[in-house]
Amino acid sequence: MSDKSERAIGVFDSGIGGITVLKALRAALPHEDLVYLGDTARLPYGTKSPETVTAYATQATKHLMEHGVKMVVIACNTASAVAIGPLTEALKPLPVIGVIEPGAKAGVAATKSGRIGVIGTEATVRGGAYMRAIHALDPKAQVTQAPCGLFVTLAEEGWTSGEVAEAAAKRYLAPLFKGRNAPDTLVLGCTHFPVLARIIKKVVGKNVKLVDSAATTAKAVEAALAEQGLASRRRGKGKTRFLATDSAERFARVGGIFFGETIRPKDVELVDIRPS
Repeated sequence: MSDKSERAIGVFDSGIGGITVLKALRAALPHEDLVYLGDTARLPYGTKSPETVTAYATQATKHLMEHGVKMVVIACNTASAVAIGPLTEALKPLPVIGVIEPGAKAGVAATKSGRIGVIGTEATVRGGAYMRAIHALDPKAQVTQAPCGLFVTLAEEGWTSGEVAEAAAKRYLAPLFKGRNAPDTLVLGCTHFPVLARIIKKVVGKNVKLVDSAATTAKAVEAALAEQGLASRRRGKGKTRFLATDSAERFARVGGIFFGETIRPKDVELVDIRPS
């Protein structure tokens, strides 16, 4: 394919949660072809070491490159936190977009008090990427963080409501929202978390603004495509291709919850991205 602008955008995540970003991309960029890779055989990334996450992200990106993509979107907060630097350097001049900076930007724009809460995986919170990104935009912002690893499992299982999900939300979030100086904004620092937004909102209260980085990431992708002359010029609807490293049936069943559309198991291609 000689025209780079008509190549697909590659998107990857540790599992299915990144489909929230894919959905936002599909809405913002309807004419673009998208290839989504979920590394479902090795999720979650959030409990892995930075070295392991970087290795997995590199393998996922390498596989996407074999599909001739024009851009890589890291639809995983953990991988964005630890691997965006190495991937950006390795793939130059190919654009690489993560979800941390767009999410931080949205959080700073949403807060009125300057108090921002961030929830994510253990690795994302431990690495402090959101705190650094938020303070780069607003040095005076008060940032409090909490790891909510069980949310990933609940989202992947499709347990997005009910007693179990609510109990987990209360256990994780109650300490974060105690007292007068509680955050007025909560950044959902994991792409799995938006499907739990209703239960999270019930626990933190209607006055707390929830920030999902998916829509902001889609805007960042749109801007990068325009800046580099890579936006598709086709008029028809772009194609969406799904790749997974394990269980097409489960990917389709749970992925449909994230995508808001039915995904058929036969439309999910199983791939092996591990080095041979």
